Amino acid sequence: MTSDAAHIDTYDRGKALSEAVNPGMEDVLRARYEKLVPGLAETVVDVAYGKFYARKGVDEKTRLLATIAALTALGGQTRPQLKVNVASARAVGASREEISEIIFQMTLYGGFPAMINALNAAIEVFDAEEVAA
Repeated sequence: MTSDAAHIDTYDRGKALSEAVNPGMEDVLRARYEKLVPGLAETVVDVAYGKFYARKGVDEKTRLLATIAALTALGGQTRPQLKVNVASARAVGASREEISEIIFQMTLYGGFPAMINALNAAIEVFDAEEVAA
């Protein structure tokens, strides 16, 4: 498989997955960042979703819970990405309890402030689900 063919394959896999868990994400990224960083939206879909999230060996829910854990431990500066990943985890079947427990567990690694900030971000996602329902 050539490099271009490999890129098309990972982009297509990434596009399918990103649309399933976060519909319209690529368009939002393109609208916001294309003038400053041409190709950023496609790169996120290709690399993050096509080369990482779509890999075999770990199911989507587990990968997203791991992402939530990492973003929580990194702290409050990851709030926007955390909210996107909480919503994506919900889209693939993660319960509020699972997400909340993963966030709480990260108290040991990121500290109480990071955990509280992450839990507040998750609550915003959960509240938005209720409004949308």
